[in-house]
Amino acid sequence: MLMNLAMTFSTTWGKIWTIARNVFLEVVRDRILYVIGVFAIVMVMAITMLPEVAAGTEDKLILDTGLAAINILSLFVVVFVGTGLINKEIEKKTVLVLIAKPVSRAEFILGKHLGLSLVMAVLIGALTVIMLGLLSMSGVPYQLDLMLLATSFMFLEMVLLIAAAMMFGVITSTVLATLMTLAIFAVGHETRNILALDKIAESESFRRVAEGLFLVLPDLERLNLKNEIANGFVAPPSGGGLVENAAYGLIYTALLLTVTVTVFERRQF
Repeated sequence: MLMNLAMTFSTTWGKIWTIARNVFLEVVRDRILYVIGVFAIVMVMAITMLPEVAAGTEDKLILDTGLAAINILSLFVVVFVGTGLINKEIEKKTVLVLIAKPVSRAEFILGKHLGLSLVMAVLIGALTVIMLGLLSMSGVPYQLDLMLLATSFMFLEMVLLIAAAMMFGVITSTVLATLMTLAIFAVGHETRNILALDKIAESESFRRVAEGLFLVLPDLERLNLKNEIANGFVAPPSGGGLVENAAYGLIYTALLLTVTVTVFERRQF
């Protein structure tokens, strides 16, 4: 029994890994070098120009700029690659070949998600190394452990958004999926403000909508440590622990992937 389970797991993992590797190689070959180059230019400009316009607060602004640039560039890759991971296969009809092979639709989705997640790990890691190197050369003080913590949580946020982008990509067109993923990113960082409006709103219907949005949409502020890190301390936005916030991101990602697999399995090609 255990032997059969082990063989089944090994076979399934092998299929997922093959798909993930192909996604990783394709995306890295096409886009990553451009993103890294843009980030290096942004950081050099920030280190060169900010001290002249923000005397006394330049160090904090440079850290803010660097972390924000990593976040935005990572989001750019997630949105414009993640939303097309499935739709591109459908439009080219290559999905018919893939799912005709002994590859389940769940393995297909998980392999695509893992592949782009690996891309994000490499991208965020490379941008972090470049940022820390430039900070060290320019003499800007920073705490290594806090910087790595901020970028690690940023990676968890991108993994969640990859799942959201893929879900929208399965449900609708690439253009709409792109807009909806950007909306999730924007609103996900404002869910607590929406809940605050719920407490002061006079309309009962508005309160119900606000509460519904808060329950359904991801609270991305749980994974946002940029401001805390730039100020040199860690205060988890949710008021809870870092482990709980990380677990929240992973659980929400798993739920999105479950929805994606369910919808994809019911699609007819």
